[in-house]
Amino acid sequence: MNEAQRNECPLDRLVGLPPVLDACCGGRMMWFNKRHPLALYMDKRRESLRWDDAGMKALEVDPDVLADFTDMPFPDESFNLVVFDPPHMATLGKNSKMAQLYGRLVGDWSVDLSEGFKECLRVLKPLGVLIFKWNESDIPLADVLRCAPIEPLFGHQTKRHGKTHWLAFIKPNAEAHGRAVARTVQPLVGNSGGVE
Repeated sequence: MNEAQRNECPLDRLVGLPPVLDACCGGRMMWFNKRHPLALYMDKRRESLRWDDAGMKALEVDPDVLADFTDMPFPDESFNLVVFDPPHMATLGKNSKMAQLYGRLVGDWSVDLSEGFKECLRVLKPLGVLIFKWNESDIPLADVLRCAPIEPLFGHQTKRHGKTHWLAFIKPNAEAHGRAVARTVQPLVGNSGGVE
């Protein structure tokens, strides 16, 4: 999709876009409200899955927008917050339950994730927040972070098995990026040496 096509997004012209994008929503398993009115859900697949084994028996993957996170159909700077929880396993078989639940990485995962980060930041407004979730069962987080064009602000590693990480990035404001922001702080101490 070229830049002119992205900036002519019919969704944006007709109804406006909500402030939050889930760039690869899958079955929306992390969401408390799976149909949150402030969020737009995107995925490259739409399917109903059923299993006969123990555990999760069914999953609906029903995004609002059918598109790939490496080529999003939205204009630049459309969202205040983007959630990026891409598939994180490259060694799964196509028909495995884990691949059906979470998707899988195929081909050169580093190219796909690099393009995904770029697209997430492109559609994010300046000073918007990107929430990134990664499980390092197959690929270490350090390797994945080499795909990100900016560094995360902070993150958290889950306690259970310690392999899932949540990270927060902020998109730099183009006007302030690359220059120091000077801020003068007035002292709170008066002539008497006490606090005013």
